[in-house]
This record gives sequence, C-alpha cells and structure tokens, in this order.
Amino acid sequence: MASFCRRITAGAVVSDRTIRLRQSSRTAEILRLPRNYLNQQRPGIVLRSGLLVVEAVGSGGGWERSEGGGREEKSVARRSYSLAEKTGSEDRTVEAEESTSRDRTVKIAVAAAVTVVMGVGNRVMYKLALVPLKHYPFFLAQLATFGYVVVYFSILYLRYHAGIVTDEMLSMRKGPFLAVGLLEALGAATGMAAGAILSGASIPILSQTFLVWQILLSVIFLGRRYRANQLLGCFLVALGVIITVASGSSAGQSLKEAGIFWNLLMIVSFLFQAADTVLKEVIFLDAARDLKGGSVDLFVINSYGSAFQAFFIFLLLPFLSKLWGIPFSQLPNYLKDGAACFLNIGTLSSGCEGAPLLPLLFVAVNMGFNISLLYLLKISSAVVSCLASTFSVPIAVYVFTLPLPYLGVGSSLPAGFVAGAIILIMGLLTYAWTPSVSTSE
Repeated sequence: MASFCRRITAGAVVSDRTIRLRQSSRTAEILRLPRNYLNQQRPGIVLRSGLLVVEAVGSGGGWERSEGGGREEKSVARRSYSLAEKTGSEDRTVEAEESTSRDRTVKIAVAAAVTVVMGVGNRVMYKLALVPLKHYPFFLAQLATFGYVVVYFSILYLRYHAGIVTDEMLSMRKGPFLAVGLLEALGAATGMAAGAILSGASIPILSQTFLVWQILLSVIFLGRRYRANQLLGCFLVALGVIITVASGSSAGQSLKEAGIFWNLLMIVSFLFQAADTVLKEVIFLDAARDLKGGSVDLFVINSYGSAFQAFFIFLLLPFLSKLWGIPFSQLPNYLKDGAACFLNIGTLSSGCEGAPLLPLLFVAVNMGFNISLLYLLKISSAVVSCLASTFSVPIAVYVFTLPLPYLGVGSSLPAGFVAGAIILIMGLLTYAWTPSVSTSE
C-alpha cells in the first residue's frame, strides 16, 4: 500500500490515538471502534463478507472525530444536499422539456400560418398569371418546372459557400431524391390529364383524397398511430372543404359527366403527391440518423428533387403536350410563342398585358409556398402540412369574391360557404385537441 496506518497496543491498554505513517499525499485511517459499533447504523461503514470496508480519504484529510454524532450530522447533511441537488436537477430538466415543447408548438403554429398564407397566394397568383398566358398554360407549367432547377441550385450554391449546406448533406444517397422527382412528375402528368377533362370546381373536391392518402401512407411507412379525435378532425376538414367548394356549383354534376376513369385518375394523381410528401418526411428522418442528429437543408431536397422532376417531365413531354392539345411536332413553335408572350415583346404581345410581372410573381409565390410547406413538413408531419395546405382552399375561395386586379368583379360566395368553413375550423380544432391523460402511481 502507498500509505497505511498501524494500531499500537501495549498489553490490555488500548490507545485512543491513531498513529499515521505518511508515505504519500493519500491517507487511509482506521479508528478504534467500540464493541457495539456493528450494532449501530453508522454511515460510511459497510460490512461485506466479513471484511470491514473503511472509507479512504485523499490529501484533504480523513474523518474528523467529534462528540455528539458530528459524523452522522455531516453525512445526513451531505445526503440531504445530494437529494436536493438531484430534485432540483430533475425539476430543471422537466422545465427545459416543457419549454422546448412550447417552443416547438409555437414554431409549428407560425410555420402553419405562413403556409396557409402562401397557399392562398399561390392559388390567387396562378389565376392572375393565366391572364396574360391564357393561351399558354402549358408554357407556364414548364417555366415553373425548369425554372425551379436554376433558382434552387443557385440558392444551394450560395448556402454551400456560406457553410449552411455541408459536404455530408450533399453526399447523401440520391436514390430517394430520384424517387421524389419521379413521383412529382407522375403526379403532374396524371393531374394534367384528368384536369383537362374535369371542371375546376370538382378538382378541389377530389383533392381531399390527398389527406386520406397521407394518413394511410403515414400509418404504413412511418408506423404512425392516430387518435380518434385526429381521424375525426381530418374527416371534418375534408367535409368542410367539399361543402365550401361544391355548394352552389355544378361540381357534383361535373363529376358524373366526366366519367369514373377521369375521377379515378385524378385521385391517383393525389396518391402520387401524398407518396412524395411522405417520402420527403422519410428523408428528413433518415438524415437525422445519418448526420448524427443533424438535419438536411431544405434546398438540398428541393434542388435534387426538382432536377429529377424536370428530367422525367422532359421524358414525358410528348405525352403531356398531347394532353394539352399540342401536337409534339408543333411544340417548339408553341414554346417560342409562349416565351414571346411571357416577355411581352414582338407581334404576339397583344393580349399579354401583365406579363412578365404576373407570371414571375406566381413563380416566386409558388416557390415560397413549396419551401414553407417543406419546412412545416420538416418540423411536424405530412398530415399537419396537408391540413395547412387544405385550410387555404376556402380562404382562396373567399378572396376570389373580392375585386382583384386583372380579374374584374369577383364571383359570389357559394351558398354553403359559411357552413363549410365552420365545419373545417371545427375539424382543425378537433385534430389539434389533446385529451388529458390521467396518470396513476
């Protein structure tokens, strides 16, 4: 042993003193114990397998002897302080968790509100952008698709040099991004095909199947489980939108006249879009694991997803142009005329008033809507982002009743608009309501 103590005894007389022989800064100290010591409950002494284990102390010194149970008082004080410190630490942990939960709730609420506003602006600006490009809607769709690739990668380049986007983010597997682009291209292709036959009033009704697909795919691929109030809330939201849009219009008759095939094709298009959203949520979850708790930047997903979508759209151009009634052989001339109208130059600029401002505003707002929707998906879930997007539908219906520039006098509100809006709000509140859980010890 580096340091030790020996007890010096002389006959029957036992000294109360302790002799210390120091060989280093450490000291081990053994005190004389009374005969009935083992019958007392003394802190710091442990009897194990017949061996008496005595506390060893360092250079700071050993126990100090004191009368009146000084050691017990100090030990109790130490244990009381330790217990109070532990309790305080637990309280601080609970408070930190509650504060984090409140901050996350506030962040989701703000992101959802921004998504709703951008969703309304997206619908309104699309209608305004078609005022100068009323004869070139297919050009507007391709302008948005291929324009996003340039804009997103430009932003990604700037964020990479600013240190926001890392090499680890860029080295992520590109297979999921390829699947995102394919799903978005298929959703656009099937949606365009069905939208060319269905009326404008029937499409928002069928779009409510998007929420159903979101829930089913989240349960299957993400293992999510929804409470009864959440499922009821989703049902009420969809019902409210259907009542808001369908009342006072011929949407129901249009659904019958279009035929079952085109209705099913539009529903399938929303299946592709829902699968795309759930896949993006999977990418976020996988990135949190692969990046060791980090999170992938939004523009990494937007850039690569848009690039692969543009690639598949390019492959589908012969099919898509035929859907819009444009022979593929005439597609170059159509795109050239659409570009002239967009730039508002040349002899084809007649009737293109408002270009290029209105189309560019639509592209900017649509991009902002996509970014806000993806951010909301990142911090919440696919279903929450879908509810925020859905909530923008009745608000957009109301905005179209106002006198907007280039659109003239607005249309009248549907007869059941108020009833549908009330049901929709009740659905959102029902979904957000968290039932209290009684805990028992």
